[in-house]
Amino acid sequence: MTGDAKWTQALTAWLLGLVVLTAACHGPIASLYPAHAEDPGYRIWVVGHEWHTGLIVRRQDVPTQIWPEREDFPGAEYLEVGWGERDFYRAPQGTLWLGLKATFWANDSVLHVAGFSVAPAAYFAGSEVAAIDLSTPGFNALAAFIADAHARTGAGHAIALGPGRYGSSRFYLGRERYMLTTCNVWTARALRAGGFPITPFWSLTAGTVMAQVESGRAPW
Repeated sequence: MTGDAKWTQALTAWLLGLVVLTAACHGPIASLYPAHAEDPGYRIWVVGHEWHTGLIVRRQDVPTQIWPEREDFPGAEYLEVGWGERDFYRAPQGTLWLGLKATFWANDSVLHVAGFSVAPAAYFAGSEVAAIDLSTPGFNALAAFIADAHARTGAGHAIALGPGRYGSSRFYLGRERYMLTTCNVWTARALRAGGFPITPFWSLTAGTVMAQVESGRAPW
């Protein structure tokens, strides 16, 4: 076998392996999704803000023991949460330097949590909003994923960093470092934790996340 033939064979095997890997990740996790008659579960929403995506849950649905930070927004009916690079996300306006820094350096991450009491599609009227129905175990797994994304003190408290970008919102320090990933991959990972059929590998942009959500979302 020639060198070119060996290289082609290796590349083909790698591509086939990648297809198998991504296909395996794409299907639903049967024990978590979808919701069913015996367990109608909970509805969540995914919102696409041009380049960024966020997750929306009803605050009262979240078990306090899983995600205690829900108590930081006592008057809110809904909570929207997003994840991103600390400096870029918190900047009043993104710049080329902040974008490059976020992409190529291992930086701190933050979570942005906003509380509101208007229906999600109305509150984010200028954005794309899609609904998903998760089972109770799937919803709790998603809430646990969000809670685990927070950096915490030795006493287990989340580390607040100040007010957020809009409305009643605030930033929290993230546990993971932000490097070679995007906020949209994080959204996909959270949905995947809840059992939803989405592939984080194909979720670099808001558009790819929303396309996958639309293909398997719950009806309105």
